[in-house]
Amino acid sequence: MKIIGVTGGVGAGKSQVLSYLKERYEAHVIQADHVGHLVIEPGGACYEAVLGMFGTDVRMEDGSINRGLVAQRMFGHEDLRQKMNHLIHPAVKKYILQEIRRGQADQWKVLVVEAALLLEDDYGAFCDELWYIYASEQTRAQRLMDSRGYSAEKIKNLFASQYKEAQFREGCDFTLHNDGDFSETEKQIDKRMEQYEIM
Repeated sequence: MKIIGVTGGVGAGKSQVLSYLKERYEAHVIQADHVGHLVIEPGGACYEAVLGMFGTDVRMEDGSINRGLVAQRMFGHEDLRQKMNHLIHPAVKKYILQEIRRGQADQWKVLVVEAALLLEDDYGAFCDELWYIYASEQTRAQRLMDSRGYSAEKIKNLFASQYKEAQFREGCDFTLHNDGDFSETEKQIDKRMEQYEIM
């Protein structure tokens, strides 16, 4: 099984790349953000700890945690944010490692793991290769304004909080340019996948 780690700045078009890998190469896709939601669901690895940290009033009628309220309470409280990260990130990684073992047992051909903190959390330790999805800041900003309605100020703050292009390029094995027409991106993906002899 080939394990590919995918990362890149917000608005780089990672979701489109993941969809193509899933459709064209039958890749199994795990998104760390999604797993982060799973681990705080009722019965999840971090559910009780989050209630203990933020109070039972963040629990909604159906038992699930009000993520918006949790985010609101963390805002401006760096210590709380760090505690939450130290709780969630190891649980997410543990879940992904379990999925890798499942994939190996079931003989999956390709597993793609997408995570914003791919480099910071050393996902390279269990990925065969790390891909950086690149798009210029101008392109990313336009995408975020068009698709999510973000303000210029919000985009500027998001960009400032993430790794810079040079850090992504240095930390990853392969840079995928996703700045223009997606058909060009597909060609780059196909060329890379040919090297793995996965067709």
